[in-house]
Amino acid sequence: MFFNSITFLIFLSIVCFIFWNLNKRFRISFLVLSSCIFYGFWRWDFLLLILFSTVLDYTISILIDKNDKNNFRRKIYLLISVVTNVSLLVYFKYLYFIVDNVNIAFGSNISLYQIILPFGISFYTFETISYTTDVYRRLIKPESNFLRYALFVTFFPKLVAGPIQRTSEFLDQVINPNKFSFDNLFKGLKRIIEGLFLKVVLADNLSQLVDVGFNIDPDILSGVDVMTLSALFGFQIYFDFAGYSSIAIGCALLLGFKIPENFNYPYISKSFKEFWKRWHISLSSWIRDYLYLPLLGLKVLNTTAKGGIGNKLDQKKGRNKNLILFITWAIMGLWHGASWTFILWGLIHATLIFIERIKAKYISLKTNSIINWTIVYIFSMLSWIPFRAENIENTLIMYSKLFDLSSFTNLNMRENYYLIAFILTLLFLFLYSFKSYKLVNNKIGIFIIDVSKITVMVVLIYIFLRPIQQFIYFQF
Repeated sequence: MFFNSITFLIFLSIVCFIFWNLNKRFRISFLVLSSCIFYGFWRWDFLLLILFSTVLDYTISILIDKNDKNNFRRKIYLLISVVTNVSLLVYFKYLYFIVDNVNIAFGSNISLYQIILPFGISFYTFETISYTTDVYRRLIKPESNFLRYALFVTFFPKLVAGPIQRTSEFLDQVINPNKFSFDNLFKGLKRIIEGLFLKVVLADNLSQLVDVGFNIDPDILSGVDVMTLSALFGFQIYFDFAGYSSIAIGCALLLGFKIPENFNYPYISKSFKEFWKRWHISLSSWIRDYLYLPLLGLKVLNTTAKGGIGNKLDQKKGRNKNLILFITWAIMGLWHGASWTFILWGLIHATLIFIERIKAKYISLKTNSIINWTIVYIFSMLSWIPFRAENIENTLIMYSKLFDLSSFTNLNMRENYYLIAFILTLLFLFLYSFKSYKLVNNKIGIFIIDVSKITVMVVLIYIFLRPIQQFIYFQF
């Protein structure tokens, strides 16, 4: 069941109506059941996998807490949780990749039966690992009510593609639920419409250009084509994923829950460190707290998903933080997909952050903020090429075009630039609408602006709605 489908809108309407008219004692059970129906609409058998992870980590967390004075047992229980969850992730997501590389390296011919990647496994696996780890670190107490914890894992707005939420952020709202409010209703509907606009009107239209461009033989692309394609995909993936996150936040608000923002205008960043405080915030902060800082030998003292990868903790003396930086980013890339192109994407970002560190340490020259933004914008866009390219070979050919000045005279995508201009115009109007709030100082004026903007977006969503296109991050 996809967010950008009539089926989901009907499902959401029914769930919200029943939820707010149901006795409070049954609301948690109802939401768990609804989330199972939402996920089972795709494949019921994979619900057993989510249930297994849920039961495992619920039990492990209690055992860790009961053995508070026995550190050896606590470590064993945590190890069981992490190894089991990671093993499931490796089996479903990386086994093909591992076998293919073994076949290449040793000239073998190992074959596998078909393995289907369960939607959302990368997201809910990270959530359950963070839960048991936080219990082990004594940052939180284990949840005694199984249904509450099950809701944390399965809550349908964030189940398939995040945001990756921390247990304490969510369970506090389950224990102390919010009452129905028209303010949350209006904000929730507004976020859903904004998310659908980003997905249906912007991302899906850009995807047509991106798909055509990346399917062209890279040998005949020009340097301008490569730069254009990298920027187009950069905006496509942003609109697609930010759209999903906005819809997820809106759906949660309709049910009285607040889930964290996942994006904060990343393309206005003036440093790569800042970029990763603004892009996919819940993932970058998870990687920071459960991989990067532990590898550095530093303690994590909070359970909030804020701040991205870079924060003040990594400025302290630890292990070889530059080596760990590259290891972390290679894993970050691999999380996104079982391919060397994703690992290359991660290493490119590691290199950019490493250069930024060297500059900050040895070069005291301050650069203009516009220059900083320009550098970050160009390189962040160009870094998307391996993320979208078919393979490493195509990636390298496309990058080589940037150094071939003669290739800049050939424009294979010129017939599509009118659509690019149209989409950028819509983007400008969408972003400018946020500035319009500053022009009025009363609630009536803001309400009129909201209604006008929502009306235009609904019309455009209706015009551009086409057969359902899957969200990009569903594949991760």
